[in-house]
Amino acid sequence: MPEPSTPVVRCPWGDAPPGWEGPPPAMTAYHDTEWGRELRGDRDLFERMSLEAFQSGLSWAIILRKRERFREVFAGFDPAVVAGFGDADTARLLDDAGIVRNRQKIEATISNARTLLELDESFSDLLWSFAPPARPAPRSYAEVPATTPESVAMAKALKKKGFRFFGPTTAYALMQATGMVNDHLDVCVARDGSGAA
Repeated sequence: MPEPSTPVVRCPWGDAPPGWEGPPPAMTAYHDTEWGRELRGDRDLFERMSLEAFQSGLSWAIILRKRERFREVFAGFDPAVVAGFGDADTARLLDDAGIVRNRQKIEATISNARTLLELDESFSDLLWSFAPPARPAPRSYAEVPATTPESVAMAKALKKKGFRFFGPTTAYALMQATGMVNDHLDVCVARDGSGAA
């Protein structure tokens, strides 16, 4: 008689709905293969920073559902291209139901691309300079903060350089999403970076 399979344990937000069969839903796949994994590179981190800003006040599930369209209309989040967007592009983006149509967030994304290009250092290195030392794995989400001294410092430094729509909470969400911190729960299958079995 075969041994019963051990259930996969994930962070609760990454679990597939009960009884789900077939490919993992988008949130589960994102949890298992992206969230908390180290991500570097100016373009990739500009994309994540922008999407985290668009997520502000909304659920990540909405952004994840719209991510491919965001990539299409923001030229793959190539900062050099986005920095060249003008009024016609802003109007085009505000008219696109496939993304979050928020003027402040759209204008901040374009402005942030320009600011990124003016940096005298790597954007990736700048962000990663705020990564905190490793800490023990959280046992529950009650142990996971919304902000940390490092995320406050990151937001303050980026604001001073001219970045917009990027506060301490968004900074911490970016840190979580890009592996600067590992907030997978101690029992989570993705905690060690291997993803689901």
